Amino acid sequence: MTFVGADGSARQCSGTAGESLMRAAVRTGIREILAECGGIAACATCHCYVEPPWDQRLDPRSDVEEAMLEAALDPTEFSRLSCQITLSPALDGLVVRLPADQIR
Repeated sequence: MTFVGADGSARQCSGTAGESLMRAAVRTGIREILAECGGIAACATCHCYVEPPWDQRLDPRSDVEEAMLEAALDPTEFSRLSCQITLSPALDGLVVRLPADQIR
């Protein structure tokens, strides 16, 4: 998968099927994914923007995810919590953008 920073820089990362996008990001040092709640959808510090057409390959947002995204800065229709995205072979090559306001 590719994480694109707010400055346009792209960083490649790999993950394992069944792992969350958030866990893969944290494990590989993507510093814009803070993951303060540890992946239980209790905050919005793993907010990211899923690039089209990848957004269409994801399961719909749950009510819990929708509620948490209301707390995210600058949410869009492409906003997702990376802890709620489970990696699979169908997401090989996934591209997400990272918000500028979430850097440590």
